[in-house]
Amino acid sequence: MSGALEGAVELLERSLGYTRVALTDVRPDNLTAPTPCAGWDLRRLLAHMDDALDAFTEAAAGRVEVDPVPATHDPVDSLREKACALLGAWTAARPAAVAVGDRELDGPVLVATAALEITVHGWDVAQATGRATPIPADLARGLLPIAERVVGPADRGSRFAAPAQVTASTVPSDMLLAFLGRMTGPLGWNTGEPPSQSGIAS
Repeated sequence: MSGALEGAVELLERSLGYTRVALTDVRPDNLTAPTPCAGWDLRRLLAHMDDALDAFTEAAAGRVEVDPVPATHDPVDSLREKACALLGAWTAARPAAVAVGDRELDGPVLVATAALEITVHGWDVAQATGRATPIPADLARGLLPIAERVVGPADRGSRFAAPAQVTASTVPSDMLLAFLGRMTGPLGWNTGEPPSQSGIAS
């Protein structure tokens, strides 16, 4: 495994750890709760996360077909199982690039992008359930350069809202979320749509 891929997998592992904690608060009675993604309730967000984990795991084999997968009865159990499979697949994988349709994506960048999506959606889940746990500072600092690399002007308005203003005292978690348009203020939610598998299907 290359140094770049090893670093990306380490980011992925930390992102999964953060999101697993957020998922512990998901209950049947809050699946209809609103999330920071306008028009998306928690049930719909979990289904989106489930699809994304399938695609990111498939990418470890070097190619993504992005075929729909039938929904499971328990979305949280499904996400836990797929999170383990995802980490295991990329720990063993060594693809320098991944074919997505007629495009080819850099393997380490794709893994780091997976870590970004998983972390931010973990934050979304935490907001929806009321846990509201901030993203750990070291994880947010590691993900911000990835966000700046993979989210461009063309992504604003459809997949992400416009960046929010930050100050020198803004904590790393809020800096990351503000860049992604997830926050309109210190405690405000955005009105943007969740990303479509962080660009691997777009």
